Amino acid sequence: MTRIAFIGAGSFGFTRNLIRDILTFPRLQDATLALMDIDAERLAFAERAAQRLIDDNRVPARVAPTMDRREALAGADAVLCTILAGALDVWKYDILIPKRYGVDINIGDTRGPSGIFRALRTIPVMLDICRDIEEVAPDAYLLNYTNPMAMNCRAIQRATRVRATGLCHSVQGTARMLARWIGAPMDEVTYTCAGINHMSWYVRYEWKGRDAYPLIREAVTTRPEVYDEEQVRNEMFLALDYYVTESSGHNSEYNAWFRKRPDLIEKFCTHGTGWNPGVHAYILDRYLERQTNWRDTIDEWFREPVDLRRGHEYAASIINALQGGEPFEFNGNVRNAGLVTNLPPEACVEVPVFATQKGFSPVHVGPLPPQCAALTGLSAQVEEMAVEAALTGNPRLVYQAICHDPLTAAVLSLGEIKDMVNEMLAQNRDYLPQFRTFRV
Repeated sequence: MTRIAFIGAGSFGFTRNLIRDILTFPRLQDATLALMDIDAERLAFAERAAQRLIDDNRVPARVAPTMDRREALAGADAVLCTILAGALDVWKYDILIPKRYGVDINIGDTRGPSGIFRALRTIPVMLDICRDIEEVAPDAYLLNYTNPMAMNCRAIQRATRVRATGLCHSVQGTARMLARWIGAPMDEVTYTCAGINHMSWYVRYEWKGRDAYPLIREAVTTRPEVYDEEQVRNEMFLALDYYVTESSGHNSEYNAWFRKRPDLIEKFCTHGTGWNPGVHAYILDRYLERQTNWRDTIDEWFREPVDLRRGHEYAASIINALQGGEPFEFNGNVRNAGLVTNLPPEACVEVPVFATQKGFSPVHVGPLPPQCAALTGLSAQVEEMAVEAALTGNPRLVYQAICHDPLTAAVLSLGEIKDMVNEMLAQNRDYLPQFRTFRV
């Protein structure tokens, strides 16, 4: 019997979908699903959902809910982490404070000043989880879904012995989007994608073994509905010749090209793009709405028939492979041990990985195209500084990392960045136990 621990099981959408996927594998159908959350009400919903999926599948899996993290982790073979460190009333300032200084952030969970401060709050919690894993589940594999992905995984890789990787759906999601644009069945598409989380590049994208980039370029340049679907990423593709993962809403924040002036936001970030990245603080509005109606959304799921077919997330296939099932290839976040040769050594990179009963085997990719490596390498170096700051409690490194963030640097002077960082440090002081001083 496989024991799978869900830390942050109250993330209802993630938990129910991952359990659905897990139960599609025969060797996992007798698993113990140890659900843990700090919110009793959300945990109860997760338990009900898990039991419904077990009953609908008519399998002998067992649900073990608990609010005790070590109890959930004890003896686990795999750990799925979907936590959020700090509620909306904490992290909303990651967006609101930069906005007052002119840095217009839309989602703010990955990089830039908002992503860095989310990392500073989250890394101590992630390391506590890993210390528990080391003690009560030393053979477990940690599959992390918590953002900021690269910084969280890098801290785990640096400071713990836990066998971990980070998972994101942007690689397979974007691959399917591109296939749809060119009319290619997904089972006829092959690709190699590498970089860092939310900024990986399809260095090879082929249909029936032939380069499909000319077809993608034709779709983007001749079909307005395709261009409008991902305006920011399509502009990046037309300039850099390779397609990047994650949505336009995210990528509009990761560079200096789209959000530094209101007219650019209006032109590239407002109309017909998936995450609606032109709306300032879109993610705040989204979460405020969720706070109001999340119970209704869950109740609706319980009233409707459930589709039991496997989805496109990697986690269940990885766990099945680790438990002796069919080997599985995925894109994971791992240490850069010579895998992407023109990104910083030891940084957290997102590359193809094979999961087998022997564990994880990352794939050597080689260099990114230089025009992609320039932007990706800068972001990776900023993340290295931010992780060092999180591990050491050094506010100067927080400031220096944010000084090099492309969007922040395009908008603010060094002095203005210092003032902004000091204000954000003061706002977060109760959530930064590793810091002794809160001024740069």
